[in-house]
Amino acid sequence: MLVKTFRWAFVVTALGLAAGVLYDGWTALGLVAILAVLEISLSFDNAVINAGILKKMNAFWQKIFLTVGIVIAVFGMRLVFPVMIVAISARLSPWNAVHLALTDKNRYQELVTDAHPSIAAFGGMFLLMIFLDFLFEDRDIKWLGWVERPLARLGRVDMLSVCIALVVLLASATTFGAHAHQHGGTHADKTETVLLAGVAGLVTYLVVGGLSGFFEQRIEDEEEREQEAEEQAERAGGSRSPVKLAGRAAFFMFLYLEVLDASFSFDGVIGAFAITNDIVLMVTIQHEINEIVTGLVGVVLIAWSFWSSVRRNRALQSAS
Repeated sequence: MLVKTFRWAFVVTALGLAAGVLYDGWTALGLVAILAVLEISLSFDNAVINAGILKKMNAFWQKIFLTVGIVIAVFGMRLVFPVMIVAISARLSPWNAVHLALTDKNRYQELVTDAHPSIAAFGGMFLLMIFLDFLFEDRDIKWLGWVERPLARLGRVDMLSVCIALVVLLASATTFGAHAHQHGGTHADKTETVLLAGVAGLVTYLVVGGLSGFFEQRIEDEEEREQEAEEQAERAGGSRSPVKLAGRAAFFMFLYLEVLDASFSFDGVIGAFAITNDIVLMVTIQHEINEIVTGLVGVVLIAWSFWSSVRRNRALQSAS
């Protein structure tokens, strides 16, 4: 059953690993493998949320998202967005960024290394906001209750995540940003660059969150109208069937899914930059951190949380 369901995923993964070997030998194979694990781990929550929303849509809009929506997500966010980040940060045209990546890797690496403080600041602020909002959320099921309960109480303070993120940005810009690493082992003062890029990352997060909230509210309003229509039909003697959103409600849900998918893709793309600057594969403002460390930290946390979940489920089964 597993092989039948995921056979194409296994085939594409094998082809990607083989392409990595052909592209740059066994070193590239290791990087591709780490990126694959990173992408899979970061896509779990995205897939679960997408599935929960898609089941409310009718067949037509489900097909629209699984075709047009997936194309936008894969080619737009995974291919176009990384190129745009490099192009803007290194002050290149998108075409020149791709051309350098494919024909002059050394020069491309130099430009990306010099632009890395702005990339790290932008992506770091976006990911930090995701982390802080998750950290201060009050959840029904807690993994580490002795840590999560006091954090949830702190989360009741409005805008606490934004305040902490801005303090971290200011501290990073005035310390690490003042001695940012450049190619050739030199250092440069990138304080202003780090500040501007970090604020841009924060604004991007707030805009994406605002759009998500707007579309989510519109969807809830449309769902209420659909439910009322179903209840009226039932009271009139008709049969009640599961609500499948269509028309304007499904369109808003489609937009909501696209915004959500874009926000989930940000962490994947920025996470990939933490592993490698190579556009083909895809506290570093000042100090270089080995890709093995950045790749495996997330894997260890995910494996630890998965094992904790397995133990909890076994304990619940034993209790029942």
